[in-house]
Amino acid sequence: MTAWLRSWRDRVRSAHPNLLLFVAGMALMGVAGSMFETTFNNFLSDRFDLAADARGFLEFPRELPGFLTALFAGALFFMAETHIAALSALAVGLGMIGIAVWGGSWWAMIALMTLWSAGAHLLMPIRSSVSMDLAREGQKGRRLGQIQGATIAASMGGCALVWLIMDLTPKNYTLVYLLGGAAALGAAALFFMMRMPGAHLSRPKFVWRWEYRLYYLLAFLFGARKQIFITFGPWVLVKVFHQEAVIFAKLWIAAAALGILFQPALGRAIDRFGERKVLMADAVLIFGICLGYGFAHKLGSERLAIGLLYACMIGDQLLFGVNMARDTYLSKIALKPEHVAPSLSLGVSINHAVSMSVPALGGILWMKWGHEWVFVAAAGIAVLMLIFSNGVRVEKRAA
Repeated sequence: MTAWLRSWRDRVRSAHPNLLLFVAGMALMGVAGSMFETTFNNFLSDRFDLAADARGFLEFPRELPGFLTALFAGALFFMAETHIAALSALAVGLGMIGIAVWGGSWWAMIALMTLWSAGAHLLMPIRSSVSMDLAREGQKGRRLGQIQGATIAASMGGCALVWLIMDLTPKNYTLVYLLGGAAALGAAALFFMMRMPGAHLSRPKFVWRWEYRLYYLLAFLFGARKQIFITFGPWVLVKVFHQEAVIFAKLWIAAAALGILFQPALGRAIDRFGERKVLMADAVLIFGICLGYGFAHKLGSERLAIGLLYACMIGDQLLFGVNMARDTYLSKIALKPEHVAPSLSLGVSINHAVSMSVPALGGILWMKWGHEWVFVAAAGIAVLMLIFSNGVRVEKRAA
């Protein structure tokens, strides 16, 4: 163990300062993100007592900034990507602090949630692009996995804070969001300190290429799969099985503990086995998780049902990392290196085009026929993901 720690210490000392700053910034964003994501559904339920259809429709303003990501990224073409990352973290921090102060008002909450969402979504493509810029050739998946693993490890700290706060002062969302917002502001400061002169300043404002059509389609399907699980996976536990916010913090910690090892291993698997096999395996596993979410209540035992739902949520959280495979696939087929960042931004916009509508439709399905039909529809999306992932081929690598 001593030798391992010495080796790890030497690697940190020899790492480029930009890499250390970026990892530290993403770690703080992991803390902020975990504090928001593990409590927001309970916050909405406790403060506004929303039904499933209202919860679904609320995803439209929440996901609208994601749809506009390509537009935002294009408008900021004159900024280095590290500065865009800083601006994104600043929006996340101000949004969370604003919800802590004014979140009791419905319209103020929506406005501040949208500000938070704008920052969180704009950071998504920048995170992948900068991570791959900080990697050696042939090791992009590995670098993405390492940074994702560090982010997830740090998120455990955010979840532990939620756990502690909710145990000592139940439903104290104000303190949770103040601390999470402070972490995001710290990340913004670190990103501003990075020095990558002209990082993709030559990138075009907008890129749409027929050669990238399969990436766009996979981004579209991922948006549908993602939003069903983000919106209605936790909602099953909140509304059907009446789970408290501290439970979601504990589940996130469990997923994070596994993710510390899983995400770097996933990155290595992408480099070794290729994007096609990883994406197809993801689709098969997602199909099984859909059945678990939809039919756990049929097991006849509430304890077994809740246990299965916990497993589904942890598995789903881990599998979100497979998005790395779509990013590395794009980087390998990109005709020009400067196409990567704007194309990743367009991918985020595409997956949010469906993200804005799917929750509303899912809420209607839930209210009319029951929550299981929401996940039956999601299982159908998983089948489409499997079919189209089989078409992933890498014929050429980017320069």
